[in-house]
Amino acid sequence: MPFFDTLQTATASEREALFGVPVIREALAGVVSLEGYVAFLTQAYHHVRHTVPLLMACGARLPARLEWLRGAVCEYIDEEYGHERWILDDIAACGGDADAVQGSRPALPIELMVAYLYDLIARGNPVGLFGMVNVLEGTSVALATHAAGSIRDSLGLPGNAFSYLSSHGALDQDHMQTYRSLMNRLDDADDQAAVIHSARVVYRLYADMFRGLPRAGATAAEVRHATV
Repeated sequence: MPFFDTLQTATASEREALFGVPVIREALAGVVSLEGYVAFLTQAYHHVRHTVPLLMACGARLPARLEWLRGAVCEYIDEEYGHERWILDDIAACGGDADAVQGSRPALPIELMVAYLYDLIARGNPVGLFGMVNVLEGTSVALATHAAGSIRDSLGLPGNAFSYLSSHGALDQDHMQTYRSLMNRLDDADDQAAVIHSARVVYRLYADMFRGLPRAGATAAEVRHATV
């Protein structure tokens, strides 16, 4: 079995737990409060601003045998640079205080997730960073393709309040195709194990972040009806 498929199978329970979080189920049904959406963007800012530094740290520590992967990391850095600014602009378009978000601390799950990834690169196997990519890009594709439009309609927000989420629909679908091909080239058992373990950790912490977001207040019955 190609490693990408092995990765999806190995992390299926963690992925199902993430998408089972009530606030995500509600978001996929278009049931989101403005407070909840801004809170999501705030936490997105706190991890997205570390994407490029994490990639740079990963690329610096990759061994020579993975030079082909270092090249992919360089391309990824170019594509990801500045995306945290999109999030701040979206927050401002929602009426939020982007300056206050920049000066705030992340929720504990995001703080732990970022710290874990830096530590993984510094003291463990830097290839493990690609476990994060599997989680965050896969989740953003789902939210962008299935939720962005309905959330925009339900909240009555302008299109420029969704630049981060909407752009990551098409962008991350392309990224996931590239990611699949990269993961299928990984043939070292330790590298594969590092990616799987990292993905499991990030799934759990990311799910904890979503559990802490404000909910729209919809009942379980309303959410079930909205998803039918």
